[in-house]
Amino acid sequence: MTIRARLTVVFALATVLVLAGAGAFVYVRLAAELDDGIDEGLERRAASVAGGARDVIDPEDGFARVEPGQGRRTLVDRRVPGFEERLRVLTLPSARGAVVVGQSLGDRDETLRALVTAFAVGGPLAVLLASLLGYGLAAGALRPVEAMRLQAEAVSLTGDERLPLPAAHDEIRRLGETLDGMLVRLREAHARERRFVADASHELRTPIAVVRAELETALRTGDREAIQAALAECDRLAQLAEDMLVLARAGEGALPVRPEALPAQEVLEDARRRFAPRGRPLVVEAPGDLMLRADPLRVRQLLANLVDNALRHGAGVVTLSATARDGGVVLAVIDEGAGFPAGLEPFERFARGDEARSGGGAGLGLALVRAIAEAHGGHAEVAGSGVRVWLPAPA
Repeated sequence: MTIRARLTVVFALATVLVLAGAGAFVYVRLAAELDDGIDEGLERRAASVAGGARDVIDPEDGFARVEPGQGRRTLVDRRVPGFEERLRVLTLPSARGAVVVGQSLGDRDETLRALVTAFAVGGPLAVLLASLLGYGLAAGALRPVEAMRLQAEAVSLTGDERLPLPAAHDEIRRLGETLDGMLVRLREAHARERRFVADASHELRTPIAVVRAELETALRTGDREAIQAALAECDRLAQLAEDMLVLARAGEGALPVRPEALPAQEVLEDARRRFAPRGRPLVVEAPGDLMLRADPLRVRQLLANLVDNALRHGAGVVTLSATARDGGVVLAVIDEGAGFPAGLEPFERFARGDEARSGGGAGLGLALVRAIAEAHGGHAEVAGSGVRVWLPAPA
């Protein structure tokens, strides 16, 4: 069933229940009022007969008479010979004997039957009108949803279409605004992925061409240096493929990390020793008792990217530091260079400055740093001429 039909059925059932409850209440209350009126009339007539009034017999209305004996007070509804309708009969003891009076229930029963007939005829009409009203209200309320559905069929990730929003600031408008926001995020993600594929294709094309050229040279001349250059380009291709795989896993929320407690000073010293042969001065500043919680392989990769970026594009002394902050540990790699170029988003994939484009990097290093930090529940940020990474501390 459609939502309109379901709402209409619910509306009709609710109307039936309301009418049934109201009808039962009115019927019971009216019957009680009529019975009270009849009882009061019987009491007055019995008192009149007990006071000396003569007996009365009216086949259309009732009777009143005195019988021998005293009897006891009774009030019953029963058939009496000579009367077509049931009577309500009251018996009272008096000085003259047992006073017996009866009142026909014909008018009472006819009034109640008329009430039932009115509900039986008017009830279905009321349910029908309520159902039509409910269907109309449901159709009007869902019309904006249908308009959004029709527009959604024409929406694409490459266009700029928006969903039509109703004028009323109600739940449906909020739903449309939420869907519009989701559509904007999807388009942004789609645009990023397209840029990623385009940049990856560009980055892969160059080393593949170099490898091909070096191998052709080696094939013609047997040049060992050409073969070594080709091997170096193969290593670069392998590293690029590994970095792209890590970023793809991070984008899917599946970057595997196995965090454990690590001494911050030892982690930084390891990075310093690995890059010491580059010839640039590297300084470590970290308390000996400061611990962080991270995957050893991933944090090693994170620091390697930061130090390599500082050595490639920075200047002067490179300082590797660790400090406690906000319940975690901040790892920072700062050099004495000019910092990142204006307008550059360093944590975006394939983001490189003009000078860096002439080097051997692919622009994935800092994107990997951010992905690794976020996989640990941390974050990365630019800090002057370097980068700071917040990672959690052991519990």
